Amino acid sequence: VKSEGPKLVPFFKATCVYFVLWLPTSSPSWFSALIKCLPIFCLWVFLLAHGINFLVSHRSASRILAGLIFSAVGDAFLIWQEQGYFIHGLLMFAITHILYSSAFGMKPLDLKAGLLMGLVSSSCYAFLYSYLSGPFTYLVAVYIALIGFMGWRAVAGMQLCNDLWTWTKLSACIGAMLFMVSDLTIALNKFCFPVPYSRFIIMATYYAAQMLIALSAVESRDEDDFRKRS
Repeated sequence: VKSEGPKLVPFFKATCVYFVLWLPTSSPSWFSALIKCLPIFCLWVFLLAHGINFLVSHRSASRILAGLIFSAVGDAFLIWQEQGYFIHGLLMFAITHILYSSAFGMKPLDLKAGLLMGLVSSSCYAFLYSYLSGPFTYLVAVYIALIGFMGWRAVAGMQLCNDLWTWTKLSACIGAMLFMVSDLTIALNKFCFPVPYSRFIIMATYYAAQMLIALSAVESRDEDDFRKRS
């Protein structure tokens, strides 16, 4: 907390600015896009503050930074989703989940966690299916598969039973779950029925998820510092 907390202060301030201004979604503009993306820009700065050498030498951290960049582009597209840019935003976030999955890695495999996430993802799609039409029928299926895979890789890293988890792995796990909650709320609100306080739920869980996933990138730095002290 002492080492990473101060670097996150701009993120918390930018998030507060977003919720205080609460710009109407009915009148999208470049200013509203900037305010929405500003917390994610601050997470770029948070990772860059650890040094370019750190990002270059640790592929997981650089992939999370790349995921945050695609997330910001996706956020901007979703500002104009009613003007036909929803699919563009969906594509940007699909790439984000691929990058995050790659950052979390495939070890340990943990097939039980994979089966659980597969069941959760399948259940979500089964519920949404009757509300989908046209290209969204398969686009949403692919997207749910990707975010479910990302969630699996984040959960698999925990290894609670083996007592091998770290606070950064816990951060990645909680972040992935919150991302899924955020996206499921978007899907329900867009395709199924109006969700009360949907915008607040979507953005609060989304910003928390991105912050926690960004925090998980500093694990490699912690390991390096530990080896140096040893």
